[in-house]
Amino acid sequence: MENGEIPENANEHCPGPQSESAGKSDSCQGCPNQEACATAPKGPDPDLVAIAERMATVKHKILVLSGKGGVGKSTFSAQLSFALAAMDFQVGLLDIDICGPSIPKMLGLEGQDIHQSNLGWSPVYVESNLGVMSIGFMLPDPDEAVIWRGPRKNGLIKQFLKDVYWGDIDFLVVDAPPGTSDEHISIVQFLQATGIDGAIIVTTPQQVSLIDVRKEVNFCKKVGVPVLGVVENMSGLCQPLTDFKFIRGTENGEQIDVTEKVIKYMREKAPEMLDLIALSEVFDTSGGGAAKMCMEMAVPFLGKVPLDPKLCKAAEEGRSCFADQKCGMSVPALKSIIEKLLAANQWNQELQMNE
Repeated sequence: MENGEIPENANEHCPGPQSESAGKSDSCQGCPNQEACATAPKGPDPDLVAIAERMATVKHKILVLSGKGGVGKSTFSAQLSFALAAMDFQVGLLDIDICGPSIPKMLGLEGQDIHQSNLGWSPVYVESNLGVMSIGFMLPDPDEAVIWRGPRKNGLIKQFLKDVYWGDIDFLVVDAPPGTSDEHISIVQFLQATGIDGAIIVTTPQQVSLIDVRKEVNFCKKVGVPVLGVVENMSGLCQPLTDFKFIRGTENGEQIDVTEKVIKYMREKAPEMLDLIALSEVFDTSGGGAAKMCMEMAVPFLGKVPLDPKLCKAAEEGRSCFADQKCGMSVPALKSIIEKLLAANQWNQELQMNE
């Protein structure tokens, strides 16, 4: 337990050896370190000083959170980082989803390794102004499961914050796992002294997701992290009509592909239909979606991003959806959200002043 580090064999939700409740809280019952923690001298965690020094060169820190998994939070984190870098900001993307690190794949960095320098761990770079750090770079096999308890996960997050050398950067985007548990408490505690600009919360439109997002908003309010805004992702399946596959079902469940026939018919009989965009509500939005929830909870609503198969493909291929014209449905929505975020926080003006 040197330097106040949480031992690997500690119970889940360990308050930490330096906490006033160390060895005394309910989560300490039955822990092999309970007596040692209860009698150990208390004091400030010296690692927090190292974190503050390391973070001094990072101007803005943004958490990307979600109440529920599978809502596209990592996809949004990746595309936000791509967009900020394309605007000539210096950007770092930190993946603290320890058990499900998908950021290396979404940035096209699978198989890369972390390198050590005399300044600390070096991020893996996509571009000269976009660096990435993730446990995914540390696994010998990408299919290996990370079966860690809370204390060990918290220890790695602390190590990422104090040992990774980002240099002078404008933004550190932190992609967090879903929920409001250990990793979230740790990142807030470790960064609190250095200042967190706020959190972007990603959700899908249906109530089963928004129920959890409400908890995420309340978590941010309790720990003093401003909510920069909520993004409603997968807000309807949206794609050109000609990208759809058309089928005819039979009584025995067989599906017959009639796509070619339908497209040919439209081309001959109604060519104006070839330019139409089809929108299908995948999730139930009768409850008003994220916009209504934001109004009720008095937090900013940043906008909606449609479920765009081409954005999903860009994420699979580890590339920016802004770099070409292939993501025509999602790019305008993402651009609008990022412009609103920059304008609300005056980050664009800051960049222009520093040029």
